[in-house]
Amino acid sequence: MYNMDPDRAKRRQSLKIIISETIMVISVIFTVVVLAFLVSGYWINSDFKVERQGLLQISSIPTGADVDIDGDSSWLQRTNTSKVLSAGEHTITLTKDGYDSWFRTINISEGLLYRLHYPRLFLQDSTPEEVLDTSNYSFRSFSPDGSRLLLVNGLISWQLVELGDHVVKTTPIDVSALFYSFTARVPEAITSGDILSLDWDQDNSRVLVSMQLGNITEWVLIDIRDADKSINLTEAFERDFSQVQILDHSANNLLAIANGNLYKIDVSGHSLSSALVQGAVNYSHYDTNEVVFSAVDTEGVSTPSYYIGTIKLSGSDTTKLLDVSTPAQAIVTRFYDDKYLTILQDDTVSLYTYDTLNKKSDYDLGFTPATIEAGHDGEFVTMRAGSQIATLDMEAESVTEWSVDSAQFGWIGSDMIYAIDDHGELIVYDFDGLNRRIIAYGVTPGSPATITADKWLYYFDNGHLMRKATAN
Repeated sequence: MYNMDPDRAKRRQSLKIIISETIMVISVIFTVVVLAFLVSGYWINSDFKVERQGLLQISSIPTGADVDIDGDSSWLQRTNTSKVLSAGEHTITLTKDGYDSWFRTINISEGLLYRLHYPRLFLQDSTPEEVLDTSNYSFRSFSPDGSRLLLVNGLISWQLVELGDHVVKTTPIDVSALFYSFTARVPEAITSGDILSLDWDQDNSRVLVSMQLGNITEWVLIDIRDADKSINLTEAFERDFSQVQILDHSANNLLAIANGNLYKIDVSGHSLSSALVQGAVNYSHYDTNEVVFSAVDTEGVSTPSYYIGTIKLSGSDTTKLLDVSTPAQAIVTRFYDDKYLTILQDDTVSLYTYDTLNKKSDYDLGFTPATIEAGHDGEFVTMRAGSQIATLDMEAESVTEWSVDSAQFGWIGSDMIYAIDDHGELIVYDFDGLNRRIIAYGVTPGSPATITADKWLYYFDNGHLMRKATAN
């Protein structure tokens, strides 16, 4: 029998261990490097060249739609999913049996994520059904989630309608005592008062109403669960409010302007703060604590000067951000992990990084918008006047100007706009005007519409509340 030298055997074993561990280390390093390149968007294309790619995340309502990317409709491509794509322009088309289609051309950037979370397909050949006769009411408003409907007939009759899958429940709301000071001064307001605005809180339990007759306007916060807990803001605080805005989800706190002063209203405590900002022109709130405003400074100057500022409500600390030449509107939004300040001044919209106030871009519009508002998750900002809209798309870093088919339009869901034209066609658009589709006919122009539970479309036809399915 042959016996190997023990020392030699140990040396050979040690060499094997060193070689295997070296290979393992090299493999780990190689794997980490490859993964780092992949995470950074690098890939080897069909020509065996290294190129940097981007990532597309796409979802839809309903889920499970077929995804066609540049003509490739592989069965592996379904929403909701992610896909690595080469940098540059791509055309995305979504289809699903029994539904209409959706498409968009996007631009993928190297090493960056592009999200498409808002595509919606509508069920075709869906038959509408009548839900409720509302012909006795002159004003109708759906809650943000579409689960409730408020019907208004002056100050005579208010009804709350609960919209369930199979049951519609109607409850009267007694508002006769809420506009007491209003009707005491103008008795005919009982039947002829006009609602200027009606805004719901996010809990769908309170509505903020401004009603006008002649030159008299009153603001009332109505608790639709218990009208006795409602409050006439104009009467309670003896202020002629020109603007009032809900600050939090449950409308426990409000912001208001009266005689150029910005106030905070504590609804539960029935208290009004001291003036937070003097010379306030308008405002918007980023969250329940941070408010951005436009104001005019007339103190010690012969010519009024305007500026954009911000205030922390927790400490009432104000900060002047930027000087502007004319009254402007401003909003603060967050997109991904960054905060942005968007300022609308006349026909120019300017985008700044909020923390450093570095200007990213200016966009000159073809019209002068009257309003500016943030869209879903800060992904876009819309500005509008009449039937004209300008959409600042934060994902695409571009502004699109477009027109709806009627000057009376609204949001349907968080990412779509609807309008009802003179022919009674209910038309929906993506937030930037793309994917225009007609989803209902015989709809009363000027009436509201909503989609609830991602399934039911509600609208009005000659005073009748109608419902049709948008998805199976």
